[in-house]
Amino acid sequence: MMMIKKHLVFVLLAVASLAFGQAKKTDGTLKLWYDRPAANWNEALPIGNGRLGAMVFGNPAKEQLQLNEETVWSGGPNSNVTAASGAAIPALRKLIFEGKFEEAQALADVEMFPKKNSGMIYQPVGNLFLEFEGTEKARNYYRDLNIEKALATVTYEAGGIRYKREIFSSFTDQVLIVRLTADKPGKITFRALMDTEQKGGLRMEKDRLLLSGLTADHEGEQGKIRFASQVKVVAEGGKASLQNNAWIVKAANSATVYVSIATNFKNYHDVSADAGLKAASFLDRAVKKNYAEALAAHIKFYQQYFNRVKFDIGITDAVNKPTDERIAAFARSNDPHLTALYFQFGRYLLISSSQPGNQPPTLQGIWNDKMLAPWDSKYTININTEMNYWPAEVTNLSELHDPLFKMLKDLSVTGRETAKLMYGAKGWVTHHNTDLWRITGPVDRPYAGLWPMGGNWLSQHLWDHYMFTGDKQFLKEYYPVLKGASEFYLDVLQEEPTHKWLVVSPSNSPENTYVPGKRVSIAAGTTMDNQLLFDLFTRTGKAAELLGMDAEFRGLLKTALGRLAPMQIGKYSQLQEWMHDSDRTDDKHRHVSHLYGLYPSNQISPTRTPELFDAARTSLMYRGDPATGWSMGWKVNFWARFLDGNHAYKLITDQLKLVGGRVDSVNTKGGGTYPNMFDAHPPFQIDGNFGCTAGIAEMLLQSHDGAIHILPALPDQWPSGEVKGLVARGGYVVDISWKDKVITHLKVLSRLGGNCRLRINTDMKADTTGLSVAKGENPNPFYEVPEVKSPLISPLAKLNPAGVKASTDYDLKTEAGKAYIFKLN
Repeated sequence: MMMIKKHLVFVLLAVASLAFGQAKKTDGTLKLWYDRPAANWNEALPIGNGRLGAMVFGNPAKEQLQLNEETVWSGGPNSNVTAASGAAIPALRKLIFEGKFEEAQALADVEMFPKKNSGMIYQPVGNLFLEFEGTEKARNYYRDLNIEKALATVTYEAGGIRYKREIFSSFTDQVLIVRLTADKPGKITFRALMDTEQKGGLRMEKDRLLLSGLTADHEGEQGKIRFASQVKVVAEGGKASLQNNAWIVKAANSATVYVSIATNFKNYHDVSADAGLKAASFLDRAVKKNYAEALAAHIKFYQQYFNRVKFDIGITDAVNKPTDERIAAFARSNDPHLTALYFQFGRYLLISSSQPGNQPPTLQGIWNDKMLAPWDSKYTININTEMNYWPAEVTNLSELHDPLFKMLKDLSVTGRETAKLMYGAKGWVTHHNTDLWRITGPVDRPYAGLWPMGGNWLSQHLWDHYMFTGDKQFLKEYYPVLKGASEFYLDVLQEEPTHKWLVVSPSNSPENTYVPGKRVSIAAGTTMDNQLLFDLFTRTGKAAELLGMDAEFRGLLKTALGRLAPMQIGKYSQLQEWMHDSDRTDDKHRHVSHLYGLYPSNQISPTRTPELFDAARTSLMYRGDPATGWSMGWKVNFWARFLDGNHAYKLITDQLKLVGGRVDSVNTKGGGTYPNMFDAHPPFQIDGNFGCTAGIAEMLLQSHDGAIHILPALPDQWPSGEVKGLVARGGYVVDISWKDKVITHLKVLSRLGGNCRLRINTDMKADTTGLSVAKGENPNPFYEVPEVKSPLISPLAKLNPAGVKASTDYDLKTEAGKAYIFKLN
């Protein structure tokens, strides 16, 4: 087994005051750039093509590419459910309904711990190193990640020679490519070698360096993933040869390094593919292209997604500073471009980690350097995996939702065994985690793991996709997933003894507790569960109606909907998190699960449910702003839905606080941002990046509450700007320009046609032909809003929807494929 760990130490000498090739004040290019190499993984720069990921360190003397492939996981095909997994559920229900919550938790802690495993680990492949001589005293150093091209670059001078590296993970050729050049001929000399912590071997064969490996055993499951990495170097001039398990290149004019990685994974129950054959196939095709063609094809493919959205809120001379310095100074500087960069970096990460036909991004996307990753780098589906896809529809990346949908199909199969063995129920279910092998049983301690709502929440993405695209064929294909999820809950809902409501039991409000000083989470009828059930039953029924099927089943759903527990307002004027009024004003928990009904759902509205709207805001004010990275991303969305742009911006400022790096950290606890712009939970979790990107979009455009709301939560810090290409429900692509916080230009492209209802906070005074003030219900079905059941209002509840600005709704009759442009004052 190769167990080589190399610690890279590098000191730059004579760094120029202005880094070579750095940004200029007038350069609005979206780049993360630095004037020194990465000192650690959280300073390295991520590249990816959906399947292959690498972290680029940029050391002149010894480049390191830390390598990942999306299907390199520990263990193999398995189920983590047994016949004994749900044996204690009847007893738990009885104790919960008797109000014996501590006894129920104690029983769950003993009897409901996973009977087999808690899921497998997403693991690294290894590293590629490129060793260079004579570069220890490099100067005029510069490295960047250009997220407009998905291209990493390193430049420096050494011995009077200017060197350049270009590195990308090719979308079109499915290999990693490194291009090495110099400004004088015959100056490219280096050694390329690999290592891994996996059980593996390194050898030479014909014209390539081969690294093969077998992933680790974990929690009783034998490692079954075999991976193969193949490296080939093509040199122009000089000499390239394989020696002593390394590529040796001497005196070349330039060189291109190709890295191909593949595994034996076919699907969650089949690992019979030939990893070496797959890797060789990718490599053989890639080396036939010249470098310029390969780079151009890669950029063209990437930009078909990235260029759909433009966001400009100004640029200052802050762009002349390295990105880590900009992050450190953000809260006290005028740097609107950094917000736009962070927003687009989230889109870059989604494009780079979620391509159609691939796996969904994990807790860390496709970038992980640890054999035992934090939380196993699995799919945590009580918030994190869902958050990964919040930007997909609204930021015009709808196709990239596909890996999540494919995983849902798998889970709707594997989850049937769990529904039957654990609950004696029809349909399918998952709990709060899953992995490459699509496990669906409880994971980890019952305190967090006994939550049978993960598949429910994931299924909401199916309806969201339909609402944005109007794709009825898609709805037909995935309707069985929705129906199967609904069937499970129809079978397992229990009648609670007080109000005779139908509730899920046992469950929890994700990872939060309600008995002061004790770790008691087990409950029945939590608010989030009820909200999720309301959405699932409503949306499954609507899907069946649209498809003209299952009339009897629709009736069952309607009956159950009428018996679900309503949202309730508690003794502190808060939206209750639990069916019983157990909230505390000092609860600062990172999960704010009971506000799911506000975002990403649309059950809470300032106009339709003002009492709930006010109660939800009261809850969030009690919960406070400080949080982990992903939680702050969620809160940006909450405050945008509260139509409070300044508070949402305050959360963005909290998120963009530097964690680690050469600049003294101004944020040592809670969330923040690493020097490479990765979200700091800490440690790194990618959902924080995605959540904040979605939140920024939500500040600019909302379409969940019966209309397309233009600039609903514009902060004072963005007085002028423009955004192009955001998407609203109903298939509308919207461009907005504004000056001094007043809309000056609005363009609406209708993909589907139909009535477009626009909600605008400022008066429209010019060139509005074709618009009429809205009257009555919106006939466009994509703007349907739920009829939320009336809550139980406590005597302390008050109606005060503060911060809700006056707005006017206008109707626009549209035809599919046509754009409508308005100038506004």
